[in-house]
Formats: sequence, C-alpha cells, structure tokens
Amino acid sequence: MANIKIVTDSSAGLTEEEIKQYDITIIPLTVMIDDTIYVEHENITNDEFIDKMLTSKTLPKTSQPPVGKFVDVFNELGADGSQILSINMTETISGTVHSAEQAATLSSSDVTVIDSQTTDRDLAFQVIAAAKKAQTGADMQAVIAETEFVRDHSFLYMGVMTLDNIVKGGRLHPVAGAITNFLNIKLVLEVTDGKIKILSKGRGNKSVKKFFQGVLADMQSLENIQQIGISYVTESELITELVNQIKQAFPTVPFVFRKTTPIIATHAGEGAFALMYYNDPR
Repeated sequence: MANIKIVTDSSAGLTEEEIKQYDITIIPLTVMIDDTIYVEHENITNDEFIDKMLTSKTLPKTSQPPVGKFVDVFNELGADGSQILSINMTETISGTVHSAEQAATLSSSDVTVIDSQTTDRDLAFQVIAAAKKAQTGADMQAVIAETEFVRDHSFLYMGVMTLDNIVKGGRLHPVAGAITNFLNIKLVLEVTDGKIKILSKGRGNKSVKKFFQGVLADMQSLENIQQIGISYVTESELITELVNQIKQAFPTVPFVFRKTTPIIATHAGEGAFALMYYNDPR
C-alpha cells in the first residue's frame, strides 16, 4: 500500500513498542569496542554497550551507516510507490544525515531527508509526530510541517558529569580536561538549532542539580507538555531524584526513562543524562 513511510537512525530514543506501533524503520549505526564491531539494534543493546564501554581498554568508535544501507532500505520501502521521510540526528554529532541525503539522490524511491537538529528522545518526538501524521493520510508537506513544529517546541538539556570521554574523543584538549576534572567541573549542555551550547559550568553535582531544578520549574509553568524523556548513561541519586519529581509533577504525561544509545554514551561519558520534553502551545 502506497503511503508515507518513516525512517530514522538508531540514535533515536524510541521504544520497541513505538517502533512497531508506528511502523518506523531504523537504520543502525555501528560501534567498535576493543576491535569488535557491533551493530545497534541488531547484536548489541544499549545496556550491553554501556557495560562494555565502562570496561573497554579504549574509547569505543562509532560509525555512521553506509550510504548503500540507506539506498537499499529506501528502495525496498518505496517499491510499492510509497514516499519516504528520513529524519536523522543532527550533523553536529554525526554525518548520518549526509549519508541519508546522498542515498536519497541514488535511490529509485521518492525520498525526503530532514536534519532533526537533535538526537535521542528529542529526535523520537519528531519521528513519532511524523508517523502519526502520516497515518492520518496527510501529504508529505503536512507531515514535514508537523515534524518541524515538534522540533521547534522541543527541548534537550544534558548533564555531563565527567569530561573523560570528551577528552578521549579529541573534542577537548587533554590538559583542559585534566584541569576541569581536577576541579570537579560539571557541564550542562543544550542541543538547539543543531548546535551544542554550554549553559552551565560549575563544581560538583550541586550546580547540575540547581540547573535542572530550574528546568523543572520552567516545565511546570507550561500548560500542554505532551511528552517527557530522560536518557542516561549510568544512574545516580541525582537522576533518580529528578525522575521522581517529574513523575509527581506530570503524572499523566507520557514519560520514557531509558539508557541512552551508544553514540550518545560514547561522547557523553559515565553519569551523563539528558532531560527532554515537547510542549504543544496550540
């Protein structure tokens, strides 16, 4: 049956139930840990990856899906005349969206590719919205408009508790990393408009806790929050407390609490977590 089919990559923080319910196709990234290659969603889970990452000799290496993988999937999904919308993680983190764009030009199917400008559960908000809109029989323009609306009204805040992985990954000079870790510096980042911004930098967990208490207060001032998610690398007392507060403050809002994906865990490091939510002001 010809319709609009939704594709995303494995960085999207979707549950298995959502993938099945909304008929979403996942293109997996690969990750190499101590010379062994794993494929996300195929032969390694998020839980298994994080356990291996914490005991690996070197920082895992993640790889975007090959263009050919996208081409094969696009061709298969579009064989019945369906259009395809591929919504992928921000190019700031990975070149996955560019692989999808290249594949779209090579595919025999009618493919549109969107840079979600975000990732994880924040990406999932867009993917689910697109799938729901497509299921109503809406055309591609309307599905894209709904996806972009959700993008523009979603928020992602990440607490980075150690800079070890950032340093190992070459994203921060090792000396600077050593100094900030010595000072017990914690960061809060925001992913917005496809960019990663530092919003807070302070010593110890208290600075991170204070920031997220402010986010929670902002959320409580809104009238129509539709979805909330917390993704994490490893659990902590700070995360547990925040989860309990969210459940108490928003008992009827769908809330997904899960371990994050390998690519996010690799960059963010032990103890990191992100709070994401979508508010619909319409």
